[in-house]
Amino acid sequence: MVFGPDSPYPTIDIGEAWRRVAATLVPLAPAVCALDDALGLVLAEDIVATENMPPFASSAMDGYAVVAEDLAPEKRVIGEQDAGPLQGLRVVPGTAARIMTGGALPEGAGAVIPVENTAEEGGVVRLLSSVAPGQYVRPVGQDIAVGDVVLEAGSTIGPAEIGLLATMGRTQVPVHPRPTVAVMATGDELVPADRTPGPGQIRDGNSWALAAAIRAVGCTPIRLGLVEDDARALREALLRAVAQADMVLTSGGVSMGARDLIKPLLEELGEVHFGRVAKKPDKPLTYATVKGVPVFGLPGFPVSSMVSFENYVRPALRLMGGHRKLFRPQAVVRLAHDVRHAPDRTEFQRAIVERRDGQYWATTTGVQVSGRLRSLVGANALLRLPRGRGDSDQGEEVAAILIDQPESR
Repeated sequence: MVFGPDSPYPTIDIGEAWRRVAATLVPLAPAVCALDDALGLVLAEDIVATENMPPFASSAMDGYAVVAEDLAPEKRVIGEQDAGPLQGLRVVPGTAARIMTGGALPEGAGAVIPVENTAEEGGVVRLLSSVAPGQYVRPVGQDIAVGDVVLEAGSTIGPAEIGLLATMGRTQVPVHPRPTVAVMATGDELVPADRTPGPGQIRDGNSWALAAAIRAVGCTPIRLGLVEDDARALREALLRAVAQADMVLTSGGVSMGARDLIKPLLEELGEVHFGRVAKKPDKPLTYATVKGVPVFGLPGFPVSSMVSFENYVRPALRLMGGHRKLFRPQAVVRLAHDVRHAPDRTEFQRAIVERRDGQYWATTTGVQVSGRLRSLVGANALLRLPRGRGDSDQGEEVAAILIDQPESR
């Protein structure tokens, strides 16, 4: 670890930074959630079937229910069973019942012959093909049997899982809750987005972008607004944030200036696990825990803030939500042009990756300075340019994190 000349915090490697974050986190304690609100959440317990599915033998086709062993080609039609209440029909040799897909098999029937393999006239149906026992019949418990583990703990609840749980009568499910994240932007230079900045001022965009990123990962943001660069105001705001959220994000105030007060405040209120990371952008990224609540101190530059969210905050939130897959997929891409890179830190350059001729090609989004949020607009990848390595040439292969793809690892 390398100590900077003006900082008490060692500059640690990006992998070590994640290990320190992960070591402080566990999934949120399970809670019961209404099925309507469960989409995207993670099951905290196995779901075990208490009923068979289907609960009765039913037809898989529109046709006629018959006694399978009855070889007579012509049968008297005794009625019709729709997909609905039982009609009290009983099939015996020499008879058949019309039946619709999903209809309960009448008593005595053991097979269904599709309507296209029959001809009915005058209340008598003629079978135009042979019938085997169990043909086009969905038996009791074909899909799910009592005692089956239908969904395992750790499964993410998607639309299919919602439907399955509903058919099992599970309108309340045990899940890891959706983490809530308090967001506070700091800095005397900031004004709200709906206000015209004065001399030396800029509108706050970070808290808006971070809140949107929190929603995109399936969590709930709490925007606390702007906090001035004042130790007392910051202390009060941070304690309020910790009291009401599962995680806190601050934006700005983590560098080396006289008004950068977040690091000392975190030292006072909790434990700082690291204060600098060998990455670009976002070297002064800070991570702490205050009263057991994880707190990320993100830099004020918008690109630094959003790249660190992608690299650390997003997987941390997924871990807290009980997800097993925490990280986006990576791919090996070829550079469509030369890329400059200083070798002192791992750098994440914003890029557009496209597949051409069976190969992924990457084009950066232009100027890569930390204050240019536009460099993230339209980007679908972060090029990972390794520490200890300098510029890369056109056509060279590098690693890319595909930030428009769901987590796969």
